[in-house]
Amino acid sequence: MADMTASNPDTTRRKGDTTLGHIVYVLRDNPLTMLAFAMLAFFLGCAFFGPALVPYDPLATNAARALEAPSWDHWFGTDNLGRDVFSRVIVATRLDLTISVAAVALSFVIGSILGSIAGYWGGWLDAVLNRCLDTIMAFPLFVLAMGVVAALGNTVENIIYATAIINIPFYARLVRAEVNIRRHSGFAQAAKLAGNSDLRVLAVHIFPNSLPPMMVQVSLNLGWAILNAAGLSFIGLGVAPPTPEWGIMVAEGANFIVSGEWWLAVFPGLWLMLAVFTFNLLGDGLRDIVDPRKRT
Repeated sequence: MADMTASNPDTTRRKGDTTLGHIVYVLRDNPLTMLAFAMLAFFLGCAFFGPALVPYDPLATNAARALEAPSWDHWFGTDNLGRDVFSRVIVATRLDLTISVAAVALSFVIGSILGSIAGYWGGWLDAVLNRCLDTIMAFPLFVLAMGVVAALGNTVENIIYATAIINIPFYARLVRAEVNIRRHSGFAQAAKLAGNSDLRVLAVHIFPNSLPPMMVQVSLNLGWAILNAAGLSFIGLGVAPPTPEWGIMVAEGANFIVSGEWWLAVFPGLWLMLAVFTFNLLGDGLRDIVDPRKRT
């Protein structure tokens, strides 16, 4: 008994080492995945530490230095109110990533639960869910998000809810298909014969095997959620000024491109493009990390 007790910490340590080793292997095996995670770490660093490190207050105006081109004093130039564009771009990272991650996490949880129930038990639950998802997807998704935000008000919370609502069908249908395929598989039947309840079989044995394709969808939706938030802000239904946000900054800068102040729209747009590009590259790496079949 003493020997068995003593071996438990080693077993736990081996499992932890295996998980870490698997992640390192995935990153080394795919240079693009390593690049994507490095870029993600950079954006997360900007979100967490950027507001404390930026050289200027993103809300401070200085009419004497309005519309200055990029220089050593202002790396991304200044806007029409004399605010430092670089500081505003960096500070806006936290808000845009918060909207994206919160919206995708909410839609992932709700869609996974609904899709798992419909795919495993089927019947009238499946029929009702499919009709609800068909109703949501019958609308152009961005137009639906516009309607939700216009009806509820253009606050950060409502932007998150609107983005989550239009993303739920992607996860619900994907999980439903994956669970429906695997509910009669050998490992699911073996788990049932071992005395596990249907809920445990679904949560512990079937759902983890449905995660790999969902991780690709998550990475794509993270980028799309940022674009959705920026698009709502661009048309005036997103975050209200003067809060720094990439979509607002691009919209404000677009009015000055003709007069030659290109930096007002280019740098926020470039930051937005890099964020979406990063999330699009993450898909394959996240899929390989969570795939149980890759842990060999």
